[in-house]
Amino acid sequence: ASPPPHAEILNQCVPILAEQGIELVVNEYSDYVVPNTAVEDGDEDANYFQHLPYLEEFNETRGTHLVSVAGVHIEPMGIYAGRVSSLEALPEAGAVIAVPNDATNEGRALLLLEAQGLITLDDSSNLTATPNNIVDNPKNLEFQELEAATIPSVLADVDLAVINSNYALGAGLNPTTDALAIESSDSPYVNVLVVKEGNENNEAIQALVDALHSDTIRDYITETFDGAVVPAF
Repeated sequence: ASPPPHAEILNQCVPILAEQGIELVVNEYSDYVVPNTAVEDGDEDANYFQHLPYLEEFNETRGTHLVSVAGVHIEPMGIYAGRVSSLEALPEAGAVIAVPNDATNEGRALLLLEAQGLITLDDSSNLTATPNNIVDNPKNLEFQELEAATIPSVLADVDLAVINSNYALGAGLNPTTDALAIESSDSPYVNVLVVKEGNENNEAIQALVDALHSDTIRDYITETFDGAVVPAF
């Protein structure tokens, strides 16, 4: 799992599963690749860090056989201030915007920027858009494409940054209060519990699904993250 909020949520499931005689061991990863290859290779039983569009793109490009067994939460992506304090304060030309460099999250970031009227894309339904798909860029924004996990560390060096909520939380940012703009609550990017195909009906996995979908976890997510993480069940 990614550290916050995924690992934190899973750790709340440890006592729930212990009551059933199941030991849940949570291993934390700081990137978006190894958790999937570890499950594909059998080094881990499941992972919890990604949304469905990313999972589908990963399977397609890497040839992996990973499947979602449960949707758990949504983390609204946000735009954060760097050298400028607001969207309105962007200079007329040359502002630098940091965006994630993986296919689905970059498209997601660009769609959020489009929703704020900063750019126009050639197809607003394309979840894998890149800067090459921008057809109107009135402020001549420049895009710095970076690994998602590193973006919070460059805030001081860019004008704006589009950050996944788990990495924002890890950097001490609260998406609901610190973001200049945030995705709407109907975002399609539900974070899911993932296993290798064929393991969907494993008894322990199903027990974990039930735990993640319990009122205990719903209340924990709602009370702990104050809208930065939203239950999707």
